[in-house]
Amino acid sequence: MAKDNLMDYDKALELFEPVLGFEVHVELNTKTKMFCACANEFGSGPNANTCPTCLGLPGGLPQVNHKAVESSIRLGLALGCDIAESSRFARKNYFYPDTSKNFQTSQYDEPIAHDGEVTVELESGRQVTVLIERAHMEEDAGKLTHAGATGRIQGADYSLVDYNRGGVPLVEIVTKIIEGADGDAPEVGRAYVAHIRELVKALGVSNARMEEGNVRCDANVSLRPRGSTVLGTRTETKNVNSLRSVERAVRYEIQRQAAILDAGGTITQETRHWHEDTGTTSSGRPKSDADDYRYFPEPDLVPVAPSREWVEELRSTLPEPPSERRARLREAWGFTALEFQDVVNGDLLDAVEATVAEGAAPASARKWWTGEITRIANARGVQATALVSPLHVSELVALVENGDLTDRLARQVLEGVIDGEGSPSDVVEARGLKVVSDDGALITAIDEALAAQPDVLQKIRDGKVQAAGAVIGAVMKAMKGQADAARVRELVLERAAQ
Repeated sequence: MAKDNLMDYDKALELFEPVLGFEVHVELNTKTKMFCACANEFGSGPNANTCPTCLGLPGGLPQVNHKAVESSIRLGLALGCDIAESSRFARKNYFYPDTSKNFQTSQYDEPIAHDGEVTVELESGRQVTVLIERAHMEEDAGKLTHAGATGRIQGADYSLVDYNRGGVPLVEIVTKIIEGADGDAPEVGRAYVAHIRELVKALGVSNARMEEGNVRCDANVSLRPRGSTVLGTRTETKNVNSLRSVERAVRYEIQRQAAILDAGGTITQETRHWHEDTGTTSSGRPKSDADDYRYFPEPDLVPVAPSREWVEELRSTLPEPPSERRARLREAWGFTALEFQDVVNGDLLDAVEATVAEGAAPASARKWWTGEITRIANARGVQATALVSPLHVSELVALVENGDLTDRLARQVLEGVIDGEGSPSDVVEARGLKVVSDDGALITAIDEALAAQPDVLQKIRDGKVQAAGAVIGAVMKAMKGQADAARVRELVLERAAQ
């Protein structure tokens, strides 16, 4: 793959204005697929969840998943959209190996939801309103696995197709063009996708695990010369599945397109592949316009016509908007903007909230989740929330605050909990890690340490209290770290004064 020439980002922004658009695909967490009774499950054996309907075999007739329609309406309402009194499905015709029917059942000119807007907040505090053109229902395609040295379609020896994902319910959320983002364009992309992910999690309509493809973003980027009102030619970077990658992909495309345009070249309207390992995009296929898909109404499905009463009933089930929830929690917890952003960026808002609900102080909950738990999670390559429950974190915090554990001991207890040794109390008892609170035992260890270091004792008596550190260290070693260093220091100074 030839290496692209890139323009310096700041230079690119001097010459060109980026114009953005995003198509976010949200996999719904229904029990069955969009148009058949096959299980909607992640991780099943290849082609285990398939039937004549989702494979498009002769005689297979689709039937709309009622729960998927309900989830789509709730998501549309949460996006501030109008819900259509009648919408219908269409066939989007194209050939690709992961679409066994040779068409995708989607919605075209009559989507279930349209004309909404959301407001996202950047780390600087800047707020950006993103207009939603439509949110429509459709089915997902299968999954291709490319066999070869690179694992990519380029240079693959052959490809394998798994149709388990084919027919899984999707809502595709399409924005109108986003102008005026300027240098914040990459962060706008990240913040918008983060908002959508947070929204669908709050609604409970999707598992929202980007690493499993539950939320995927197609990022559209074009550039136009500063001062121009004519839109440039766009590229569409497909299936970006992490927040960091959305930000990187937008930035890369701005730099790549700017270099081409500045050199007098032209941008090809095409799809592009995102490569996480190299942080680059590569050419996919020429981007088709709607006419090329030869849309026509799906003859085997009737229109979807939700009653106004049902729509209003679903509106009453909407949760607190994510932006309002964040503002409420930040104020309640007393976090600085940076402290709160650390929680949000780590996708730990739910975990911290649940830990506080179990009785932990907000600052302590944040400290453990964004600190030691995240460190262990990163080392093991898993999500922090998969390691330990909020209840156990709250119990660990309580043991520290009650003086039963030092931070050092608590880290050992946390590792035991994560390794399956039980609750924090179970680990403390099994490993014998509780802090020694018996002053008699501490005094014995202190007297021995002072007797072994008479020179240090004399320095302390001469007013050089910092010399007590050597004695404290010796005592902590003797107590195997199971002592409160602050209490040891008090006792050392008391014994030295006698």
